[in-house]
Amino acid sequence: MPTRAEIRDALRRSHEQLFTHFRALTPEELECPCTENEFPGSPPWRPKDHLAHLAFIERQFQGMIRRTIEGDPDPLGFNTRIGTTKRDEVLAWVHRQNQAYAKEHADDSLEEIFADLSATRQQSLELLEQLTDEQLAQPVPGAPWADGTIGGVLITNATHATIHTSWTEEGLHRQAEQGTRGLNRSSISE
Repeated sequence: MPTRAEIRDALRRSHEQLFTHFRALTPEELECPCTENEFPGSPPWRPKDHLAHLAFIERQFQGMIRRTIEGDPDPLGFNTRIGTTKRDEVLAWVHRQNQAYAKEHADDSLEEIFADLSATRQQSLELLEQLTDEQLAQPVPGAPWADGTIGGVLITNATHATIHTSWTEEGLHRQAEQGTRGLNRSSISE
C-alpha cells in the first residue's frame, strides 16, 4: 500500500506534469482527433477530451472511496447502477459514461478544463488528509486498481493521468506521421 506521503507526492507531481504537457500543445493539437473512441460509433477523442475525462474519473474515485468508508457493499456501484459486474457489460457502460461526459464538455475551454481538474485534485488531496492510515489501507470491494485499497485507488489518479498523456502523445504523433505520408503521396502523384 502506498504511504500518505507517496500518494500526496504522486498526485501533486502528476498534476504538474499534466498541466505542463497540455499547455505545451497548440490550439490545433488540442482539437486534433488523436485516439479511437472506446464507445462504438462515436468520434475519436481529442487531447481536450482526455483531459476532461481525467477530472470525471477522479471524482468517480472520490465517490467510491467515500462509499467504502460509509460501508457500502457496492462502492464501485456497478451492481447498483447497471445490475451486473460482468466485465464486458461494465466496460460498455463505463465507455458510454465516458463518452457522455466528453460530449458534454467538448466545447469547454482549456482553462475551464484546467480549473475543473485543479478543483477535483484539490478535493482528492483534502480527502487524503481526512483519511486515517487504517482507512487508507482499507480494501475497496471490487476495485481492480493498484492494490485495491483506498490509498491504491487514490494514487491511481496519478497513473491514470500518465496513461492518458501517453495516449495523446502517441495519437498526435501518428496523426503527424499520417499527415506527412499523405502529403508525400499527393506530391508524388502530382
